[in-house]
Amino acid sequence: MSRKTVAPERPFTRNTLALVYDFDGTLTPQPMQEYTVLPQLGLPPRAFWDEVNAEVKRTGGDSILTYMRLLVEKIEANKAHLSRDALRKLAGGIKYYPGVAHWFERVNRYVAERSAGLVQTRHYIISAGLSEILEGISIKQHFERIYASQYHFNHHEVACFPTIVINDTSKTQYLFRINKGRERSGESINEYMPEAERPIPFSHMVYIGDGLTDVPCMTVTKMYGGFAVAVHNPQHRDSIRTCRELARGNRIDYFAPADYRPGRVLEKRVRTILDVIIARVHFERERHVFLNETAS
Repeated sequence: MSRKTVAPERPFTRNTLALVYDFDGTLTPQPMQEYTVLPQLGLPPRAFWDEVNAEVKRTGGDSILTYMRLLVEKIEANKAHLSRDALRKLAGGIKYYPGVAHWFERVNRYVAERSAGLVQTRHYIISAGLSEILEGISIKQHFERIYASQYHFNHHEVACFPTIVINDTSKTQYLFRINKGRERSGESINEYMPEAERPIPFSHMVYIGDGLTDVPCMTVTKMYGGFAVAVHNPQHRDSIRTCRELARGNRIDYFAPADYRPGRVLEKRVRTILDVIIARVHFERERHVFLNETAS
């Protein structure tokens, strides 16, 4: 008489949630270049961005490629030697919104306590800014990965041309990298992967951004069952107006002032979302146990 072979029980692995952040305007009041490379070159920020916008209008080019090209030209014109290491060190001058420094540890602790240790938390940055600067930020240790635009540096450590350009729409590919667990840039994300095998479902994901450039990521995240939150600089009317537009267009679930300190509106609203995700993970884990029981 043959014995029935019982398949080994598969472990439950979809117990990770991800908070994905834009950087400029989301964690910092100003673009990273305004704290770092532009002052180093003696360039007034408004004049530089006006030149970028005028060049984009004239050529019809990509705004990120345009600013990266103009930045290299300004570095050459100023005969400055801004190597990768120099850009990394300049990141020490970046200013953050209130509470950012301790936000990530607080979120991790909240999720761990509310889920009784079941749910793991990961933080990511997806930015159109410069990877060479983000490598030196004081909060880098809190992030699983940082995705950003990059330059090619020659053997003299001189920035020559962009090798990775992340713009509004290309940001979304990195959401799928996180979703599929194919997080290294060289890994393909085009092959089909069943939803049940994706380590971080979109329904376990929160995207936090500050403006219209974040709309593609917000839309994709919400479309696949995740959540989107917009933050605004309370001192800038245009920033608040943009958040209202995003809310009217159902691009976001909430918006709040970019104040990451304990007890503020942003923490309250993000915690509400985290509670929903934690409940989903508990449900999915019990469903996993149930399916294993019925299969045996």
